[in-house]
Parts: sequence; structure tokens; C-alpha cells
Amino acid sequence: MLQSKSRWIIQDCDRILSEALSNELNISPLVANLLVNRGIVTAETANHFLNKDAANFHDPFLLDSMDIAIARIETAIENNEKILVYGDYDADGVSSTTVMVRALEEKGARVDFYIPNRFTEGYGPNEAAFRWAGNEGYTVIITVDTGISAIHPAKIAKELGIDLIITDHHEVSPELPEAFAIIHPRKPGGHYPFGELAGVGVAFKVAHALLGKLPKHLLEFAVIGTISDLVPLKDENRLIASLGLKAMQNTTNPGLRALLKIAGMEDKEINEETIGFAIGPRINAVGRLGSADPAVELLMTDSKEEAEMIAAEIDEINRDRQTLVNEITEAAIAEVEKHFPLEENKVLVIAKEGWNPGVIGIVASRLVEKFYRPAIVLSIDREKGVAKGSARSIEGFDLFENLSTCRDILPHFGGHAMAAGMILKLEDVEILRNRLNHLASEILTEEDFTPLMNVDIRCSLDDVSVATIEEMLQLAPFGVGNPKPLVCIEGVSLQQIRKIGSGMNHLKVIFEKDGQVLDAIGFGYGYLADEISPLSTVKVVGELSINEWNGFRKPQLMLKDAAVEEWQLFDFRGKKEIIKKQLQSSNRTQETMIAFREETIARLQLEDWKHQIVLVRDLNSIDHIRNNSKSLVILDLPYESKLLEDLLQQAMPERIYAVLDHKDEHFFSTLPTRDHFKWYYAFLLKQQPFDVKKYADALSKKKGWSKETIHFMTQVFFDLEFAKIENGLITLVENPAKRDFESSKTYNQKQELLKMEAELVYSSYQSLKEWFDRVIKTSCIVEEEVVI
Repeated sequence: MLQSKSRWIIQDCDRILSEALSNELNISPLVANLLVNRGIVTAETANHFLNKDAANFHDPFLLDSMDIAIARIETAIENNEKILVYGDYDADGVSSTTVMVRALEEKGARVDFYIPNRFTEGYGPNEAAFRWAGNEGYTVIITVDTGISAIHPAKIAKELGIDLIITDHHEVSPELPEAFAIIHPRKPGGHYPFGELAGVGVAFKVAHALLGKLPKHLLEFAVIGTISDLVPLKDENRLIASLGLKAMQNTTNPGLRALLKIAGMEDKEINEETIGFAIGPRINAVGRLGSADPAVELLMTDSKEEAEMIAAEIDEINRDRQTLVNEITEAAIAEVEKHFPLEENKVLVIAKEGWNPGVIGIVASRLVEKFYRPAIVLSIDREKGVAKGSARSIEGFDLFENLSTCRDILPHFGGHAMAAGMILKLEDVEILRNRLNHLASEILTEEDFTPLMNVDIRCSLDDVSVATIEEMLQLAPFGVGNPKPLVCIEGVSLQQIRKIGSGMNHLKVIFEKDGQVLDAIGFGYGYLADEISPLSTVKVVGELSINEWNGFRKPQLMLKDAAVEEWQLFDFRGKKEIIKKQLQSSNRTQETMIAFREETIARLQLEDWKHQIVLVRDLNSIDHIRNNSKSLVILDLPYESKLLEDLLQQAMPERIYAVLDHKDEHFFSTLPTRDHFKWYYAFLLKQQPFDVKKYADALSKKKGWSKETIHFMTQVFFDLEFAKIENGLITLVENPAKRDFESSKTYNQKQELLKMEAELVYSSYQSLKEWFDRVIKTSCIVEEEVVI
């Protein structure tokens, strides 16, 4: 067997709805299934989803207080008042700032931007910044991607006579700031049709209302925050993402062009992964390690030379960020393994002095990936006596909800179900750890600590074609709420499997079933080449894509997980040189090594593992074999096959590593016939007493037999009491009782060993698998009968 890394949640599809959609839209059943499973069940909603039309944007004035905010901004512009756009230091905040400033400039406003420093000011509006703005003569402050929790700064703004307009999308707290206007898609009392906009999405709606038309020229900036902030790519977010990606593909903005060039994406197709893995991380890196101002300046500049200079600076900062993340991640993992055993910590709360608070959110994500449990990583500031941290969660544990129960020790915290940020006193770190672990123990089960993988549909190899995959890509852009489709393909065999890559850590597979084949690539899955045996029937999960090479296009599966539901046989016969290597890399807690003969241990040079090898001499020895042994490594042959059969019935292993090493090759030796025995008996009758040790060699040469044959026949005569030995000389027994050869233990053992060698050692892999299959299936039938 091979256990999947994740728990697969495979969606069932309403076949009636799917068939109707397929017929009405003339699309493949596979794509129709995907649409239905995503809640798109009518031709009208499907057309709306597939055709990303700008006309589908909602009226911005449906947002509560939009009319009040726009009226105040227009008054400020008419009166030449100074307006300050107050943003945030991540990609959503930077793009929100860019969209708002560009829209205001387009209307002729006197506008500047301000982004707080993560290290010296922290997240969100603060009193010092607002007092500075008042001293500088700003009469209107517009927050973007921040402000919904700024209770105290809002009071300061009012005290200073500054009209504060908050635009935000983060979780709404029970108490709202006392601002001139609050524009939030989920504002209590509001009725906006779509509540999941990113911060930049809200800024884009304000720009739409302010400019009096859809600002298509700002979509190339709005797409950055929409994708980077991981909001659901539905409704307006889907429109912003889709139209924004198209706009970015043909952008003339010097900053975006410079950023795409330095990321190696200048002449490539722009898609959601371009933002998620190239653009977003670079913009985020600036605010993580210092001031985010250069990122805004990059998107605002009209100078190609300046853009290239800033882009190079940002790229260097991103490389520094990557190095820093790797270093802190290693330290955090070591901290977990040394001080916080997983069986006692359902939530990981890790704190250390000197960790850069700008990257600990990424580190928290890395911990979740490795240990799959909620993780909070805190940077300790001993001078201030506080710890500043970021949290990431798993399915089933709502961070915002659970952290909300700890508000008494979290004076500053915010976020949502899967991510959060916080500041707390050093003495409260242990209290937080204990509280969250107590909450988690009541909420989470052991099953929750195995990652979930939501699989969209089952399909067969017959369903997969270039045309179908092209149809499937119409569901893009993919992201949160509209993930790249995962398909499950069952019952396929391996036509080919091999490791690839310089480190041999990637996988190349060709799956086959009923004459249909499908290529697959698994990045980071090279280890599966050693985990799947040649004749296994496999279930796989992956993403379908089109592989283009030399002008030839064919379907390909990007492997994400695999499972084998039947027991597996791994053939190590004749591979003594890799046995120790395999044992060194194997999971010793789930594996039992079996030897039937003690001399095998020395012959295979396994003395270092001697204390881990179970020596099975007889049926009683089998009782010591754990019936929960996941794997059996069978090092040699028993003297009788029943011993091996009983062992398999006791252990019921999921894997068998068949070494089956043996010293004597009975299969290739001569099995004496009755004529051999008749001649040898007559010879002894004439030559007795016969010194077999002294004259066996000469006799073997005379007859063309092996010495082993002579010794074997001699032992059979002893077993049958036809002969006896005294002082090393063989003599025949007078008038012996008549007995068949089958009465000889030596003769039967020889027959048994010949049969075992034929079936187990010198057979093909297919035949060996069939032999084990018969034994294991028989034991399963017996077990079922006992249960019944």
C-alpha cells in the first residue's frame, strides 16, 4: 500500500445538472462537472462566469457612505485642500495606495501618500502619523486597505479637524471608528452585493465612483493586491483579476515593465502565478524589510530609467528576504523539534529574540506546511517587553474566532480565519500558548492534522484531451474560491516511472489504462519511484495541463498526490548491494526484517541490524511478529513454504521487500532419480564399508555427479534407515523395512527447497507477485470466515 499525503475530499457531481449544462453550452462533460461542483449550475450563470465582461461590475455607489465620501473628496479638490492617502506596507496596501493616488491625481487633487513603517510604527493608522498630517496641513485622510480597527486614531483625526475616510476590507470589529465616512463591503447595515473585495478592490470602487466611469487603466494595479491578498476570485474579484492580467500583459507602465523584466517574465504569458510568485512577493519584500515607499514610487513613476533602478533595488531586497526567511525557518523548526513536541502542541507558538518581524508571517506559513497545525511565530523585543507575531492556521481552526477569546492579553490583533497578526506582552506568551492549545484540544481531532486536499472531480484517461484542458482553462484565473482544478484518476498502471532532475528528486511517469496513456510530472515527488512497485494499480491526484514541446502539444498531469490501496511487492532478489542502503533509508518503526536462518545475517553483512532482525525458526517464532507491521523485509528462504505462508497470514503486511537470499542453489543441482539411488545402493552393497568423506570426490568424477548429490543420497539412506555410519564408514542395514523416499526428511526438504526456489527465487516478478497474492488472499478469506 501507499498512503496519500493528504485526505482527499472528492466532490460528487450532480450528473443531471452536469449533462444539461454540457448539452446547453456544448462543453465537455469534464468541464460541465467542474462548473456544477463550483455552484455554477445554469447556462446563464456559466456564461456569466466564463465571459469576464467589464459590464458586470456593480455600481460603486451601492457601497454604504460612498456618496458621502465622494462628495467630501470633490469638495477637497475644488478647494485645493491637501489629501493624504494612508496605505499599508503589503502588496494589497501598495497597489491600493497606487490606485487611489492615481485616481485623485487624475481628478486634479493635491495628494500625497503615507505608508507606516512596519518596524517603527506597526500596522495601521497611528496617532503620531495623524498629528504629523495635521501639522502638514492635510485636511482629508483616506485610508486604503487599513483603518477599520483604528478607534483611537479616528478620535485624534476628529480632534485635529481632519476628515477621515476609511476604505478597508478586513474583519469588522464590534466597535467602528468614528470617521467621516467608512467604505467597507461588509459594513454592518450595508447591502453591497459582494463582500469579499481586497483592499485594492475597495480603492478601485472609490476610483470608479470618483472618475465617473470604470477605470480600466487602473486594473493592472488592482490585480496585484487582489491576487496577492488571497481573496476569493469570484464576482468582482474575478473580473479584476481576469481583466487586470490582460491589461498587465500589454502594460506600458514603466514600473510594471521593469518589474516583469527583472523577474524574467517580460516576454512570457502573464497569469495568476505571475502575480503570486513573481510580482507580489517582490512588492511585499520591500515593506517586510524596510519602508514600502519605493514600491509605490515604482508603480507611480513615468521614468523608465527610474523604474529600472527601483526594480533592481526591489529585486535585491527580495533576495535578502528569501535568505532571511530560510534562516529563520530553520531556527523555528529546530525550536519546535527541541522544545515543543507535536503530541503536546496542537498549536505551535514559537518566540525568539532577533527574528525579523517583517518575515515571520512567511515563517509561520512554512511551519504550517511542515507540521500541519496552527502556528504563531513571535519576534521578541525585550527593550519594550513585547512580542510581535504573525499566525497562520489550518482547516478547522478559526484563528480570528479563537484569538478573539484572548483579547484581554492581545491589545493589538487583527486578521481572519486563516491568518492574523498581533502584539502582546512577553509574560503573556506562555498564557497565549496554553489557552490556544486548550482550545485546539477541544476543537481538533487527530484527523484534522492530516492536510486536506479538495479534489474537484474523478475522471478517466479517456476524458483527458488537449481540447478538454483548453476548455478547462476558461475557468481561469485560478486562486482562492476558484482553485486550479484537481482531478482524481483511479485504477491506472505504470507504463514507466523514473526519477529525473539533477538531484533525482522529481518524477516522470506514464500512466496507462485500457490502451490510453497520460504523461505526468511530479516536482519534488522523486521518492515515489521507490514507493510504488511495478505492477501496482495507482490512484493519483493532480492538475491537468498542456505540455508544449517542439510545436507538439499533448495532455500532462502535474502530480500532487498518489495512493496505492493494495499491498505491494518490491523485488530485491539479487540486489545485495542496495539492501543496506534501503534499510538505512526505510522507516524502521513500520518495518520488520525477517530471517529464517541465522547465517543469513552474516552473509548479507547485516550485523549492525542484528538486534532489529526477527529470527523465525519455527511456527512458534511467528507469534513474536507484530501483526501491525506495515512492511516485511524477507531476507532469505525458510526450510518449508508453510512457515512463510503462516508468517504472511499473521502479519498481513502492506509491503513486502523480497530479498530471498540463499546460499545453496538447489534449483540448479541434480535431483537424483530412482535409478541414481538404485545404482548408489548397489555400489554401497559391494563397497561397504565406504568412506564417503575420502572417496566422494573420486566417485563424483567417475559418475559425473556433484559431491552434493552423493552426500544428499547418503543422508536420505540414513533417514530411511537403509544405512548407518560408524567411525566415518558407511555400511548398509541388513533387511531394512521398505520405505518410500517421501519418508525421508532430507528428501522432502530438498523437494520443498526446489519448489520454493522455482516459485520464489528464479521466477519472474509477475509470478512472484501472483504467489504472494494467492497466500495473502487466502489469509483474507480465512479471516473473513472467522469473523462471520
